[in-house]
Amino acid sequence: MSESTKNTPAERRYEIHKSDLPLSCPTPSMSGWDAHPRVFLDVEQTGEVLCPYCGALYILMDDKA
Repeated sequence: MSESTKNTPAERRYEIHKSDLPLSCPTPSMSGWDAHPRVFLDVEQTGEVLCPYCGALYILMDDKA
């Protein structure tokens, strides 16, 4: 995990799966969906990504069969 993602509060960390892609923040299921403009995030390249607006951390989890 990168240094910048270690400081993300637990309530702002979201585990996602391939079935959740494409990833946008906020996600459609979030109650605060209008908190900032919707932005699409590329989580597949590194396995984790921070939202540039709210700092939410998204972690791509392995899909185990």
